[in-house]
Amino acid sequence: MTVPFQKYHGTGNDFLIIHADEYVPDRAALAERACDRDTGVGADGVLYLALEEKFNPPRVVMTLVQPDGSVAPMCGNGARCAAEWAMERTDTDSVMIDTQAGTLRADRADDGDIVVEMGTATFDPTKIPVDADEQVFETEIEGLEVTMVNTGVPHAVAFVDDVDDVDLEAVAPPVRYADVFPKGTNVSIASPDGSGGFRQRTYERGVEAETESCGTGAVAIATVARRLGLTDADPVTVSPPGGDLRVSFNERGNATLAGPVEHEFDGEVAVEPPVES
Repeated sequence: MTVPFQKYHGTGNDFLIIHADEYVPDRAALAERACDRDTGVGADGVLYLALEEKFNPPRVVMTLVQPDGSVAPMCGNGARCAAEWAMERTDTDSVMIDTQAGTLRADRADDGDIVVEMGTATFDPTKIPVDADEQVFETEIEGLEVTMVNTGVPHAVAFVDDVDDVDLEAVAPPVRYADVFPKGTNVSIASPDGSGGFRQRTYERGVEAETESCGTGAVAIATVARRLGLTDADPVTVSPPGGDLRVSFNERGNATLAGPVEHEFDGEVAVEPPVES
């Protein structure tokens, strides 16, 4: 048995989208197989989307299953891909996205980019979560000086002179699994681009590798950079390997994430029956 999927990416952060009505008895197992870049389709996760067209604007319920089978409460680029998918099917330029981290509004900008409201980032250690009595700013954890922030998911953000000089696959895992993070963390490094923006590299929890782009990581970098006084730009351009993202802030400090989304191709993926015990 197979189920249809659509493949989308946002600045290289790629996802298989499967309609939530499709019968998939083991979503974790499907994600582990389908996301494998050697033996599967290859992706940074599987988005299960349920469209509710009776609302104005339409709503889409998003569940992200990552390549290790875990469920992530939020994904910025995943939300932008979900928005494009829903807008194409409802012939609208605005949708609401229900995630485990809250409900987000998404709009299509005049240049075609998809803009998602990302909510308010928090430095509260209990909400990140991190085992600390106070907010964690520029603190050395497992050899990396990081600031901790939650932008829907936790990020350890470190600013370095040049992101290309960092062996991220060696540096990030000890931080990602550090004992002070009861649920683990993503690890994002950034270096100034000389124009008020930042270059980005992110090691993603759940993917367990560096990705071409990370939307919550871009928001984390921009948020921490403004908090540390490293930039006053608005929007802040954040450039992961897969392209450019723009992070803006409103008067309440809420961030929006903007960038392109592309529909790559459609296909079908095998669904294996549950194992009988």
